[in-house]
Amino acid sequence: MFKSKQLPDCFYQNKPILICPNKPTPNHSLYLSNLDDQKFLRFSIKYLYVYKNSVCIEKLKSSLSMVLVDYYPLAGRLRISEENEEKLEVDCNGEGALFAEAFMDYTVEEFLEASRWPNMSWRKFLYRVEAQSFLGIPPLVIQVTRFRCGGMVLCISINHCICDGIGSSQFLHAWAHLTNKPNADLSIHPIHCRQVLRPHTPPKVTFTHPEFTNHTPHSEGHIDLTQFLQSQPLVPVCLTFTPSDILRVKKLCIPSLKCTSFEALASHTWRCWIKSLNPPSSLKIKLLFSANIRKMLKPELPQGYYGNGFVLGCAETTAKELINANVHHGVKLVQEAKKSLSNDYAKSMIDFLEQQRVKPDLSASLVISQWSHLGFEDLDFGEGKPVHMGPLVSEIYCLFLPVIGNLDAIKVLVSVPESFADKFEYYMNDLSHREVKFGVEEHGEVKKMLI
Repeated sequence: MFKSKQLPDCFYQNKPILICPNKPTPNHSLYLSNLDDQKFLRFSIKYLYVYKNSVCIEKLKSSLSMVLVDYYPLAGRLRISEENEEKLEVDCNGEGALFAEAFMDYTVEEFLEASRWPNMSWRKFLYRVEAQSFLGIPPLVIQVTRFRCGGMVLCISINHCICDGIGSSQFLHAWAHLTNKPNADLSIHPIHCRQVLRPHTPPKVTFTHPEFTNHTPHSEGHIDLTQFLQSQPLVPVCLTFTPSDILRVKKLCIPSLKCTSFEALASHTWRCWIKSLNPPSSLKIKLLFSANIRKMLKPELPQGYYGNGFVLGCAETTAKELINANVHHGVKLVQEAKKSLSNDYAKSMIDFLEQQRVKPDLSASLVISQWSHLGFEDLDFGEGKPVHMGPLVSEIYCLFLPVIGNLDAIKVLVSVPESFADKFEYYMNDLSHREVKFGVEEHGEVKKMLI
């Protein structure tokens, strides 16, 4: 398997600075909904952009100070709520976003050559903030790294408690818009009030929430797949599915079933992931995926709502059922999971999180996050659109990414144990119509490695 090159070190001529809003902003404590401050969202989403031509640093700083007037929570600091020590809030104090400038002796072409295989050295593109916990890290951290060829890398870290992928895209496009047109108005103004997502008093949990519930008894034979994955040397697998590839995946769904590209590709990825790991056949496995609830809620969340506006859909089956069936089985499970999501379900989940501050059940779950079709690939600060867009590093969570130059294609990125990577890639690329039954042994590959 190809090994990505380690990047050279970044050279910082100056220390990072804080960019503050260029006008006075509200100074208050911002309530975070139960969807915002979930324990599994207490991290930053890290976006990586590569451009052939650098943008003027001073223009970026100036436009950032302008856009932070509207997006002022990103210039604040997270803290523990005074009312409930298990909840977080944002101290909207205008302290500022951290902005770092660096130089790397590298070229855009060299980066693109190795971009299919991200590695830990890519972390050099983001200034490391020394802090005792993630609360000590500014919600917005940015680093601009210039290459010797005149290109640049823009790396943005946004705290997930403040917004989701839709919010990230909204902010980034607003920043780019003001970089190009400093005197223009924003097309969408962020709405920061999250009171609409407050839980009922008392909470009304009207649904079971399998995304949080571990149904597998912690017996001697139980395997925690996530724990197993995190104990292994991981390598990223990145595969691009063109529209014709996605159509071929849909044709694997026998008997045929009308489905979306996401449903087909999610089912295919989930099945290939489990097939490559080959856990015990009786293991209950889950597919967790994000679902936008902005228009699902009644009343709908207003345009520009700036907070986490998604819940997790959960498809569930056994390893044997998923592997021995074709894509059709997984697609039906994903569709059923999507169908179960409603206004009542979302509000029940908010109330459930009020009662139990728990994380999703990741013991035997593949988590898919959709970055495609959010407009990330169109971000233009005046020197053209990016030639690469993706995460800073690859994780065990699976990302569906946009493909530069092909809006209908999807790039699948996920890290798997090095010993399983070739097998996973083979299964993902095998789009033939062969009907093969794969026996899942009771002592599969994962269990063998744990013994």
